[in-house]
Amino acid sequence: MKFDKVVTGGTVVTPSGTVVADIGIVGEKIEAIGTDLGAAANGATRIDASGHYVIPGVLDVHVHLALPFCGTVSSDDYLSGTRAAARGGVTTLVDFAIPYEGDSLSDAADNWHKRAEGKSLIDYTFHICITRWDEHKDQIEGMIERGFSTFKEFMIYESEGWQSDDRALFGTLEKMKEHGTMLLVHAESARVLDELIERHHTPELMAKHGANLHAMTRPNFIEAEAIQRAIMWSEITGGQLYIVHMSTEEGAELVKSAQMRGVPVLAETCAQYLVLDDSVFDQEDGHLFACCPQVKKQTDSLRLWKGMRSGEVSVVSTDTCTFTREQKAMWEGDWTKIPMGLPGLETLLPIVYTHGVRFGRISIEEMCRLLSTNPAQIMGLFPKKGAIQVGADADLAIVHPTHEITIDPAEMETNADWSPYEGWSLAGFSRTTLSRGDVIVDDYRVVGKAGRGKWLPRKKAGLARTESETKMSEA
Repeated sequence: MKFDKVVTGGTVVTPSGTVVADIGIVGEKIEAIGTDLGAAANGATRIDASGHYVIPGVLDVHVHLALPFCGTVSSDDYLSGTRAAARGGVTTLVDFAIPYEGDSLSDAADNWHKRAEGKSLIDYTFHICITRWDEHKDQIEGMIERGFSTFKEFMIYESEGWQSDDRALFGTLEKMKEHGTMLLVHAESARVLDELIERHHTPELMAKHGANLHAMTRPNFIEAEAIQRAIMWSEITGGQLYIVHMSTEEGAELVKSAQMRGVPVLAETCAQYLVLDDSVFDQEDGHLFACCPQVKKQTDSLRLWKGMRSGEVSVVSTDTCTFTREQKAMWEGDWTKIPMGLPGLETLLPIVYTHGVRFGRISIEEMCRLLSTNPAQIMGLFPKKGAIQVGADADLAIVHPTHEITIDPAEMETNADWSPYEGWSLAGFSRTTLSRGDVIVDDYRVVGKAGRGKWLPRKKAGLARTESETKMSEA
């Protein structure tokens, strides 16, 4: 058999298990998985993976690139953001196309296509945000026909013009049931949150507590109540629900209970909620860590790790929304003016690998399920993406089991001039990243060309828990 490339001798993580094997690639696809493929592959480019894991390319299904937000624009665009992604073993991302005032859903998609075209190093698609239910509800079917199968609504951000009320959530979930598509929800209780912010928004309290007010005004019940309400509408309508960036132990318990009742709800968490806690706001530069929802307590992190094993947490993503130190400094002591978001694309895989696999919290197979297979299945990209198997795109990350890199913003691809993990030593960076058979990272350096990434159309989305997740939860 003639191959274009052969990845030889790696410990390959496949849906059926982990095995030392070769991977034969023809064009953009995986053509064969087996032993001694390299010996028979005359003329093929050989990529030595001996002593390394070969894992499916990671899908980060929650990112915001070049997003106008909080009075500025997030500093990673589709050039820097996808370079960072590639170095971190991410080969597919999903951004959020948000309509500006007066825009249709189709206008939003067009705007985000323009951001990515000619810049993206990796493949991408968009979730379509519904911000004005009465105007947008009749446009959903057309967007599905156009190749978009996931939609999003925000339960907060009234000032940004993004907020959806219960009527909109209920109606959208009915549409999701009708079309076999899925609604992503940012779940926080807006009215109570606004009240808590107003009560604390005084010069005296801001001088006393500083960035800690970001956490003090977002107690866990702000997220939990909203998740509970969204689950109720999903249960009644039968519409597929996906809770984005879940950060609390209460949220995990609500999702677990709903899944056991058969409610079609799934949830993701993000890397920062697994390894950071709200003590970061005590630091001199604590305002840098403001994101939404904010990082919580260590007990929340532990519960989320548990949920990753038992199934109520199906995906780990980043909610990447990068701001520089200069942009974060816009707060000038008022926590309500901090641009909220963290850089994350470059460190997603290293964080989950180091603090998950190396720390013994999850297996390498579980990691690949959470970072690759589940995201691809849930977002309607499987089997093209998400697994190392014959016929799939040759999206691969080759990772040394123990090689560590110390996080230094000056050495990273992101435009951020700081990192939440600065000074941390992390294993799990991709030595070699392949996207559809192209080597885009070699020896930990980005070598791929801007603009080679492709948009990925989809028709369906949403997924009941896998059989293995159900068994783990029942146990």
